Formats: sequence, C-alpha cells, structure tokens
Amino acid sequence: MGTRDWSIQEIARLAGTTSRTLRHYDDIGLLPPSRIAHNGYRHYDEQALVRLQRILLLRELGLGLPQIAEVLASDGSLSSSTGPQSAQTALKTHLALLREEQTRLARQIASVESTIAALRGGEELMAENMFDGFDHTRYKEEVEERWGKKAYADSDRWWRGMTDAERADWQRRVSDLGRDWIAAAESGIDPASDEAQAIARRHVEWLTGIPGTPAAAPGGDVRGYVIGLGEMYVADPRFGANYATSAGGTHGAEFVRDALRVYAEANL
Repeated sequence: MGTRDWSIQEIARLAGTTSRTLRHYDDIGLLPPSRIAHNGYRHYDEQALVRLQRILLLRELGLGLPQIAEVLASDGSLSSSTGPQSAQTALKTHLALLREEQTRLARQIASVESTIAALRGGEELMAENMFDGFDHTRYKEEVEERWGKKAYADSDRWWRGMTDAERADWQRRVSDLGRDWIAAAESGIDPASDEAQAIARRHVEWLTGIPGTPAAAPGGDVRGYVIGLGEMYVADPRFGANYATSAGGTHGAEFVRDALRVYAEANL
C-alpha cells in the first residue's frame, strides 16, 4: 500500500460518517489513527481505510461495535502488523457473503416485481415463481448441526407439504411479526410492557408451530430454546437484520431478545 494519508475530516466526508464517530472508534480502540499531526488532528492511511471499510460493512450487517471488534481481532485486523494479504483475505470472505446476499435479494425483488405485474395485469399468478429467493434449505447444515437431522427433515417435510396459499400466509405472518417488532423497538416502549409481551406471545406461538424445532417437540425445553434464540438474533447478523431499526446496530434484535426472555421466564 502507498504512504498517503487523509485527515479525519476527509475520511468522514468520503465514508459518509462524522468526525465524532471516527473519534469514538479511536476512543474504544476500534480504529486508531495512523498518526496524529502537530495540530492534534487525526490522520488515516490506506490500511486504516481498509479497516474502516470492514467496520462499516459489518455495521450494515447489523453487528454492534463490540461484536465488530471481536471479528476484526479474530482475523488480526486490529493488529498494526496486519499486512495487505491478511486484509485481502478478510475482505474476499466478506465480499463473497455480500454477493450471496445480493443474489438472494435480487431474486426476491424479481419475484415480487413479477407478482405485482401479474396482479396489475389481471394475469394468473405463477406460484412456482412467487417464492424464489425465499429458500429455507440454505440453513440445512446449520439446523442439522444445532438440532439434528430429524429436526431439519421434519421441518422440511412440513414446508414442502404446504399449499401455495399456506406458504404465502406463513410468509405474511413472519413479515407481520418483523414489522411489529421493529415498530415496538422504535417506539421506545419497555420490552416487559404489555404491548411488547403480546408480540412475544405471538412469536412463541409461531415458533411452536414449526415442526422440527425444540419449541415444537413434546417435552422440549421451550423456555431455553426461546431464550437462546433471542440471544442468537443479537449475535448472528443474518437473523438480527430482520429486526433492524433506524437506530442501526443490534438495537432491534436486543429489544426482541429482552422481550422474549421476559415472556419465557414468566410463561414457559
């Protein structure tokens, strides 16, 4: 990499952030400046720019700052000795994940656009095209690792046995839950409030209706499963993104986690 560096004001403008945010990243050890000029201004070199790009990408995926620090520390990205090759490897991995998500979103967009066009034109809906991009099998290995092959087989059989109308209703139910969780989190209410607990009850009812999950198994540890799932919403950006609020980060997922814990401890 070259030897050029940029002032904190330049980096803030280029990255679409603020000098205050960059100073905060420095204060918590997430993004130290490459040098501090005689006038006290922070400056950042190319290596710092690569690190900042990763921070912003991880924030877009819904990770909080402590989690981002852990990710960067685990691959050496917080080390001053990190070389270009290490940075390239980390970014290539992240790029692959972004492209995978981009492909999935593009398929969903095309699917919804096709449905809108059919409805507008009074045409018959093509059910086989309506759920492209909504692929439940992409979590097959993870489900089998967490809960066993039978758990995935049961849920897969349940999904494939649905009619098109039932799948559409299920997707609508998931969408409504996500919308209501986000609205509740953004409203500033307490996770233990009656309103939040009503959503938590619906969420648990939804979970217990999915065959193959510990929540649906007779005699299963529903309480532990619900609490653990809430923690996963915060820890895993793939799921936390479903509850992303305008505040960014993991605020929405944390609200869901806290509300589910209150409900589980009181009712399960």
